[in-house]
Amino acid sequence: MIELPVVSQEPKTTKRTKPDWLRVKLPIGKEYAKVRKLVDENKLNTICESGNCPNMGECWGAGTATFMILGNVCTRSCSFCAVATGRPPEYDEEEPQRVAEAIKTMGVKHAVITSVNRDELKDRGAEIWYQTVVKTKALSPQTTIETLIPDVKGNWDALYRMIDAGQEVVSHNMETVKSLYRPVRPQAKYDRSLEELKRIKDYGKRSKSGAMLGLGETDDQVFELMDDLVAVGLDILTLGQYLQPTKRHHEVIEYVHPDKFAFFKEEGLSRGLKYVESGPLVRSSYHAERHVNV
Repeated sequence: MIELPVVSQEPKTTKRTKPDWLRVKLPIGKEYAKVRKLVDENKLNTICESGNCPNMGECWGAGTATFMILGNVCTRSCSFCAVATGRPPEYDEEEPQRVAEAIKTMGVKHAVITSVNRDELKDRGAEIWYQTVVKTKALSPQTTIETLIPDVKGNWDALYRMIDAGQEVVSHNMETVKSLYRPVRPQAKYDRSLEELKRIKDYGKRSKSGAMLGLGETDDQVFELMDDLVAVGLDILTLGQYLQPTKRHHEVIEYVHPDKFAFFKEEGLSRGLKYVESGPLVRSSYHAERHVNV
């Protein structure tokens, strides 16, 4: 039995000091420099940079990165996300080949690929998604792939094109509990994202999703999210601490203690999830290689 820490009921406007368990090392080392050079030379985007990921130093230092395709400007304006919002430029049709070549050069055993939302495109960017995975598999057939795909706004033909390229894991993040969708994900719909995950699973793919804690959710709301994900057949869930990118973004309501994350992991497994990665610094692609064969 895990003993949960007592969380003080401070008003939401109280400024919070980041606890010691959220402190990370600055990115340094030869492998970090190698990945940095490779990303720059190939004009690639990574969610590691665009999303201000706290694990960038660890992952890049280990020679891995999560590639972000279809540019680095998103058509959504989620209040938690550090990625730029606006009207994206034309997408680059040569990007799939460059990503595939970078993955081959790095000798990546397990690659994670994600993208911004491209709501202005009729196919939501599905063809670029398809070509990126196909070309990567052609150049690096030994590489397993996880694709972290966006909300397709109910364009299920686009969804099936995105996930029909041979990737082993398909992920779509719920991001938060149902009651917080309006302030956190104003252009998304909770039930629509659940439907997307159900279709991914029904298509025969290993399905994965992620959510942030510390946005103001209650334990019961987290349990509700878990139950909804079990109901659509989800295989893998990641839970991590929300970190506020700038003062303009949604504030951190609570820094969740590591013991509480451990509690949620046990709870998720007991409710029927096959695999739960839960911890303050966990992100969707963190240790993603562990999820391939669950």
